[in-house]
Amino acid sequence: MSRARGAAFAIAGLLAIVGVVVAVRTSNDAAPCGDGFTRDGPRCCPARTAASKRGSCAVERGAACPSPLVPTDHGCDAPEHDVVDVPATTVIVGPSDWEAEGRVPPRTAVVASFAIDRFEVTAGRACAHVEGASFCDVSDPSRAASGVSFEQARAYCRARGGRLPTDDEWLAAAGGDRPRRYPWGDTGAVCRRAAWGLESGPCGEGATGPDTVGSHPEGATPLGIHDLAGNVAEWVEAPCPESGTACPRVVRGGAWKTRLATELRTWLRREAATESIRGGDATIGFRCVYDRAPSP
Repeated sequence: MSRARGAAFAIAGLLAIVGVVVAVRTSNDAAPCGDGFTRDGPRCCPARTAASKRGSCAVERGAACPSPLVPTDHGCDAPEHDVVDVPATTVIVGPSDWEAEGRVPPRTAVVASFAIDRFEVTAGRACAHVEGASFCDVSDPSRAASGVSFEQARAYCRARGGRLPTDDEWLAAAGGDRPRRYPWGDTGAVCRRAAWGLESGPCGEGATGPDTVGSHPEGATPLGIHDLAGNVAEWVEAPCPESGTACPRVVRGGAWKTRLATELRTWLRREAATESIRGGDATIGFRCVYDRAPSP
């Protein structure tokens, strides 16, 4: 083979590789979002949007909303009263995942039946029940509410006839009775299943807040509960110590800034810092639960 011919083959091969890389990158840009959503910077936005700024999903008036979002006076948002019934569950904590060994004390939790919001409380829905809430934003309503203080989340849930989930209830909803490693199953912490790594990778760059709720449907639990991993970490009611010291304020579920898949595990919990408890932490939001009468 002549040098000229060899060089031609080399150039052709290089161009083919570049084409594959471009195709894969293009595919990955679209892959994280569910049907009807499109990637706009680090966000998954309804496909027909007029983004007023990078990272915001401002929906055009009259645009159709992709499932599971619904039209409202302020644009596409999560349904107002969409809850999922979680049956009574015996949760075996710790032993089902070797990575939890030494980090999670093994125990068994018996959880009565309850109902839980299918979606995290959104910035649009936040406007309805807590007057003057700093996390209310009708200009980007379908984004998960964030920067929520523990007491604000409590007050919102009370106004809706509910409460914050207990630590064990959240675990029962996210992990089931085994529990699962992730809300969707034991493997596959990939970008299409959760809004994570959106600030500096691996799933995006430049995010300044959470993503659109329900835009990663492949990450829903078998019961159909969305975004229990990533997007915003969620406030739960944790048991108070018997010593009389202050009750810990705990969040679960990872967040949009999370860079490690291990931080999305269902069994991982973290105690919030004082400034986060008071609000202003853009990685923290919430959802509510509702008591159900026990089955006969």
